[in-house]
Amino acid sequence: MSTILEITNANKSLTSLMKAMKASGLEEVLNGKGPFTIFAPVNIAFYNLAEEDFDDLIKPVNKQKLSDIMTFHVIAGKNLVNDLSNGQKLKTVNGQELSITVSNDEIRINGAKVLAQNMQGSNGVVHSIDAVNIPAFSLT
Repeated sequence: MSTILEITNANKSLTSLMKAMKASGLEEVLNGKGPFTIFAPVNIAFYNLAEEDFDDLIKPVNKQKLSDIMTFHVIAGKNLVNDLSNGQKLKTVNGQELSITVSNDEIRINGAKVLAQNMQGSNGVVHSIDAVNIPAFSLT
């Protein structure tokens, strides 16, 4: 079975995420034992960022800021869509919390809509989302 990183790498709608994972140095971690849950922003989400320009964000000088943003999309543990409930809080690997909203069969992670769900790998699961979630402390 493929790892979650291999699943993400093979998905053409997640190529920007993979660039960001490489630039932030998180590839090795996500190829590890896990399990992990990745809430993976699709390509268009990275180019719709209001606060940042994606091409600037992936420059080496911004590695820490990018790492803060990328780790805000990763949860230690495997969380399938059926494991998520309205009002739930999930702690990310960077220590911040994500808020789950479930309404009319639509799931949102800090406001970002879950698109593709439950792409399972040997070390976790990937859910694609339609926006990049920015942790509060990375805006400074």
